[in-house]
Amino acid sequence: MQHMELLAPAGNMDKLKAAFLYGADAVYLGGKSFGLRAFSDNFSPEEMKEAIFYAHKLGKKVYVTVNIFPKHEDLPALPSYLKQLYEFHADAVLVADPGIFGIVREVVPNLPVHISTQANTTNWAAVKFWHDQGASRVVMAREVSLHDIHEIHDRVPVELEGFVHGAMCISYSGRCLLSNYFTQNRDSNRGQCVQCCRFKYNIVEETRPGEYFPVVEDERGTYIFNSKDLCMLPYIPDMYEAGLTSLKIEGRMKSVHYVATVVKVYREAMDAYEKDPSHFTIKPEWVEELEKISHRPYTRGFAVSRPTEADQVYSHSSNTQTHEFIGVVKSYDEVQQIIWIEQRNHFKVGQEVEFLQPHENIVRIEIKTLVNEEGLPIDAARHPKECVGIPSPIRIEPHSLLRRKVGKTNA
Repeated sequence: MQHMELLAPAGNMDKLKAAFLYGADAVYLGGKSFGLRAFSDNFSPEEMKEAIFYAHKLGKKVYVTVNIFPKHEDLPALPSYLKQLYEFHADAVLVADPGIFGIVREVVPNLPVHISTQANTTNWAAVKFWHDQGASRVVMAREVSLHDIHEIHDRVPVELEGFVHGAMCISYSGRCLLSNYFTQNRDSNRGQCVQCCRFKYNIVEETRPGEYFPVVEDERGTYIFNSKDLCMLPYIPDMYEAGLTSLKIEGRMKSVHYVATVVKVYREAMDAYEKDPSHFTIKPEWVEELEKISHRPYTRGFAVSRPTEADQVYSHSSNTQTHEFIGVVKSYDEVQQIIWIEQRNHFKVGQEVEFLQPHENIVRIEIKTLVNEEGLPIDAARHPKECVGIPSPIRIEPHSLLRRKVGKTNA
């Protein structure tokens, strides 16, 4: 079976490295401008060059987002930026605006172009149009079903990319104007969305300004635009059969823990399907892993049918998770048998923790002893990014993530 690309978000260099380490084939990232995640860390030119060089050493790919809907003042700096990306050997740019597409084709004609989901490509005729213009890949709008993707694949000889996991926008493929109306100069189509869809709303009747009538689902109110998160894990075989080339994980502003966990789950699932499609089943531990990250309840979106009221979250806008990320494994001392960890959240002796490893299975232990860098016993890791050791005969891979169950502070 042909290998499917697993495409992960990279909001910064740490997330990029985690994505590759845990199994991604490619990442998408943005520079300091022209992308739709203005509040992500994003990459300076020097960091972009380093990231692409690092990826290519691993045989991986980097796609750069240039998918804003620009205004006139955005365009003068674009040609030099595109030339820089080409000199850095970016594997492709993601574009939504036809004007930017034309400038890319004129300035760097040999740089592959992927059509962003922001372009709202929902039918085979639109896909054919972009293919005829020279696009090498089209990212399907989230509103397209797997049945329709299959028909597009049969009609147009171009790579198709589809979302497999992550947050869903309540607007048409992300083309939302709420942020523009609610805030000053915060354009969601230029990377500055404040996620107005997650706000709590009341009703104001036209002739009674200042009188707010609650829209009540329960005692907390309601969140009428608040979509559940996409999870296509149960539909992995269907996504292969639909003819997709790449499965895309949303989340450039999510944590390293989110990126590593989701990538590893889908990598294992995709590898299992490619190895033996006829006996593929969803493992309970994969489902359990996706509950450990910060997320809203899951939905299949538009994949097999139109969403209903069940695909919205009406009671709250906050995420849920069963586990919290508390540290990164820096190394394992074979002689002293100590796991050295860089602290990311408070933990202490007596707690039950687990290690998410890049390649091996999850390891669960009780912390019976902690030591500082001098090897002296301590009762807790209290300070941000301090280095502490957990004595253990179990070897843990470097770059493993340490986490504990939410709310479980003691063994």
